Amino acid sequence: MDKKTDIDTNDKTETNTISNENNTDNTLDLPDTPEWISRKWQEEHPSEKNSSAPKKKYVKKKNYNRLIALIIILVALIGGLIYYLYTNDNEDAAPTVTTQQSNAINIMIMGVDRRADDVGRSDTLMVLTYNPADKKASLLSLPRDTRVHIEKNDYDKINHAYAYGGHELTKKTVEAFLNVPVDYYVMIDVHAFEKIIDAVGGVDIDVEKRMYYEDPWDDDGGLVIDLYPGKQHMDGKTAIQYVRYRDGEGDIGRITRQQKFIKAFMSQIISPSILPKLPEIIQNISSAIQTDMPIDKMISLMTDLPTVQQNGLNSTMVPGKPAYIEDISYWIPDIAKTRQLIAQNMDITLDEAAQKDTEQTITQYEKSLPKGLKMGNNSDEETSSTEEKDAKEKPAPVKNEDITVLVINSSGINGAGAEVADILKHKGFKISSVETGNTSSREHTTITANENELNCFYGMPFTCTIMSGGSPGQATVNIGLDYQK
Repeated sequence: MDKKTDIDTNDKTETNTISNENNTDNTLDLPDTPEWISRKWQEEHPSEKNSSAPKKKYVKKKNYNRLIALIIILVALIGGLIYYLYTNDNEDAAPTVTTQQSNAINIMIMGVDRRADDVGRSDTLMVLTYNPADKKASLLSLPRDTRVHIEKNDYDKINHAYAYGGHELTKKTVEAFLNVPVDYYVMIDVHAFEKIIDAVGGVDIDVEKRMYYEDPWDDDGGLVIDLYPGKQHMDGKTAIQYVRYRDGEGDIGRITRQQKFIKAFMSQIISPSILPKLPEIIQNISSAIQTDMPIDKMISLMTDLPTVQQNGLNSTMVPGKPAYIEDISYWIPDIAKTRQLIAQNMDITLDEAAQKDTEQTITQYEKSLPKGLKMGNNSDEETSSTEEKDAKEKPAPVKNEDITVLVINSSGINGAGAEVADILKHKGFKISSVETGNTSSREHTTITANENELNCFYGMPFTCTIMSGGSPGQATVNIGLDYQK
């Protein structure tokens, strides 16, 4: 028998030889566990011991599962990117500025309250729109409490944009809010304002009422506003008191006074005695202000001021409503009316793209309003109900317990502050703290309170002058040299 064809049927491992008729080299199709690697097989096949191992043919299969998974991941990533870029819920995506072409120039004017320990806030914010063709100008004031979207800072008061990113971020915020470009900015701080007013020889103002307010912690050694009603000529230091005064009317009343002051200032700089000196004055005060407007543009604008005043300076404020979010005051703007106002000032008509952007901005804004929002009275519309009018004209009576008082002892008399604090406590007032004043030169003892809360302080057992000023629920007692135990 041929040894090559013998099969040991007694072996535990069986070897199968399959002949392939279509394959001339008789390639073996080995089982999953090839016997040629075993020692026993090599002993039985000595002639093939050193031969190369039989080759098994493999068919390469495509891994479709991995390909499908990669496609799904890719689609998910693209979808997420599209959602991030285009969803209305993306709060950090500021609106795109889209507007018709216009020859009007928009100038953002910022009054900055810089402080020693931080960058400060934009205390005053306005947009002056100037049309060179017809020499007309309009002034739009933005209340500093206006709630707007600030890039990378969600929704906040518009005056906080300066603290977050200076005039650059304030400019971007104003552009996105109004949906128009801002061509130039002018930034003025308190000291620069005083220098400008003094440079033009002061301003004549008719003060509408008694104004008194104290802020002993102001960085300039304490702020004291002390103005009497009537016409008066104001220098820089007096003028800054008038435009900064804030009483029960809040920011709205102050904006009215600021616009009134700007018109008076305009009348002064176009007077026959000042107009010829304007180029020199601008050169002198240019170092006191920060702006990207070229001097020749400023001089050109100032030269047109007589015609601008003759045509009438239209001054308005961003329409809206007061509101409170967690006891913090805000101004909730009417975005549609505001953009119509700025378009009117620029002498343009809102195109389809601008209207669509306004609708999207309003939708996004309304979604952002928190649930705890408490709306105040609508200052834009007259209340139709007689009861509402009476409630507005006659505020609810205030109790002593609702007022927190700060006591400042500026008399130089030891124990005077603690004694006055005890008197106020017995009358039901809350005492926030008792401080020592910087000097002992104050002659008279004063009490400064909101105009709706003055009645609570009458009948004090010491001589004092009661002044209107300050915020509701807060009062200041400043003890002077006339105090007697």
